[in-house]
Amino acid sequence: MEIIRNKSNEQELKDKISELLNDTSGPNLSDKNRGEFIFNNIMLLAKTREKKTKEEDEKSKPRIISFRKIAIAASIIGLIASGTHLVMYVLKKERNKIASHNFKNDAAPGSNKATLTLADGSSIILDDARDGAISQQGGAKVIKLGGKVFYRTTGSTSEIEYNTITTPRGGQYQVELPDGSRVWINAASSLRFPTSFSGKERRVEIDGEAYFEVAKNKSMPFIVQVKDAEVQVLGTHFDVMAYDEEGYVNTTLLEGSVKFVSGGKISLLKPGQQSQLSRDGQMKLISDVDIDKVMAWKNGLFVFDNSDLESVMRQLSRWYDIDVIYRTRNAATSFVGEIPRTSKLSDVLKVFELTSKLRFEIEGKKLIVM
Repeated sequence: MEIIRNKSNEQELKDKISELLNDTSGPNLSDKNRGEFIFNNIMLLAKTREKKTKEEDEKSKPRIISFRKIAIAASIIGLIASGTHLVMYVLKKERNKIASHNFKNDAAPGSNKATLTLADGSSIILDDARDGAISQQGGAKVIKLGGKVFYRTTGSTSEIEYNTITTPRGGQYQVELPDGSRVWINAASSLRFPTSFSGKERRVEIDGEAYFEVAKNKSMPFIVQVKDAEVQVLGTHFDVMAYDEEGYVNTTLLEGSVKFVSGGKISLLKPGQQSQLSRDGQMKLISDVDIDKVMAWKNGLFVFDNSDLESVMRQLSRWYDIDVIYRTRNAATSFVGEIPRTSKLSDVLKVFELTSKLRFEIEGKKLIVM
């Protein structure tokens, strides 16, 4: 990543830091969370600025510096010497400055939880199962180890059997398929797949979101069925997001190439591109996708880059297994920042309260937006 070094950018960064340091409207965070929050805001502000000016930068070719060097903030804003110093500066400035919002209730973050439904319809709660061999399915042995399930081919079989791994809200899981392909399954999602691959293709079905690292096999293409569309690959890394509540299907390519097919429409993706299919069947190709944002869930993060209120709440609902109740829908509210998905819900909400006029309460399995 690169960012243009000029006076307008410097002033924008100065203004943002001043705004964050002088904000007295929200509750106090722990020292660590407060420092990380402001540092991440500066990083994302710079990243957003760089995106907006990319085309102009390529034409004018001004002097540029690495985006990573934004951490050495003194060279840009003359205020601090490094990312570490920024955090320490903020902690000193902010300690005991803002009144604390004490939530009466809380919600733990999601974890490795899933149910494996076997070919005969029986189910295994994976988070309760002991590590080791847990089933024999057709020509494959099913092995559970931590938050992962592995399928190991033990022999040929004439009958194709299907298994399904389903994660609840607040759950995630990994599976290694019989061909060696690896799949990370996000919360409130399911993956249906054969216990052994045979014939001319490898076909699986996804509902929700999953990230795939497909084992290469030119003679047997890998096909992901998603809603009324499919993703066709030989061997590549990509993410498919197809939650019903999001209203569209996103296929984002990280490595290799894929073909997205729906209703006779075909979209060929290159790394860094995303195919987006809307509910009404409209398809568009988006270039220069923010891969870090797309893959944040797999990397244990929430990444918000001017994200609107309702899209943020949908993510929290799936990860913390809560229902969101709106007493306000402030369309002007947007969120910027990076937050670990290991955070308790109350810690996430405190960060949001720092930068908006919204307030939140947790009542059992309900999150109330006020």
